[in-house]
Amino acid sequence: MYKILAADDEKDVVSLLKDYFEMNDYLVITACSGAEAIEKTALGPDIILLDVNMPDGDGLSVCRKIRGNVSCPILFLTARIEDCDKIAGFAAGGDDYIIKPFSIDELGARVSAHIRRDHRIKAQANVRYFGNVTIDYTGKTVSVGEEILDIAKKDFQIIELLSVNCGQVFDKERIYERIWGYDSQGDSSVIAEHIRRIRARLAKFDEEYHIETVWGMGYKWKR
Repeated sequence: MYKILAADDEKDVVSLLKDYFEMNDYLVITACSGAEAIEKTALGPDIILLDVNMPDGDGLSVCRKIRGNVSCPILFLTARIEDCDKIAGFAAGGDDYIIKPFSIDELGARVSAHIRRDHRIKAQANVRYFGNVTIDYTGKTVSVGEEILDIAKKDFQIIELLSVNCGQVFDKERIYERIWGYDSQGDSSVIAEHIRRIRARLAKFDEEYHIETVWGMGYKWKR
């Protein structure tokens, strides 16, 4: 369920936004002032609807204050706007303008589009490609072509550690400490078995070469 922060000092507008988006399966957080909006960004909204004119500070100053802490889209709600206002808003960190009075269905469509775009960008940033191998660090999956491999949690964590640091050599002790923790009771010799198992999964698709043994030193991930 996506989370919206709707900040506007007009209670009718806040009520409209809350009713509409809750009917469309969003979780709606409301704020009636700039200070309250700043406070409620701590709840981690997926998108922010921010009135430009509020009694304790305009939306632009609020946007500037929160932009360093939130990466989600920010849409300004405003009664009128000139080109210079748009430039100032985008410079403050805003992503779009909605002119009052607005069509609630158009606003809903814009909100949905911005959230989709934002999540698509974030998802792409967390996916890496190595030949035919795709590693999705958000979804915790490894794919070859269209097939998602059956990878155990610890095996994925080893793949993640090595592939994020592509080309860097990790010895068994360091891998064990990073994955199991410094205080874990166990033996780093288990790493060799995990590496063997990962290679076996990849070998079915001739992709086992991505994990290279550096003799006497450890393992590294190759493109």
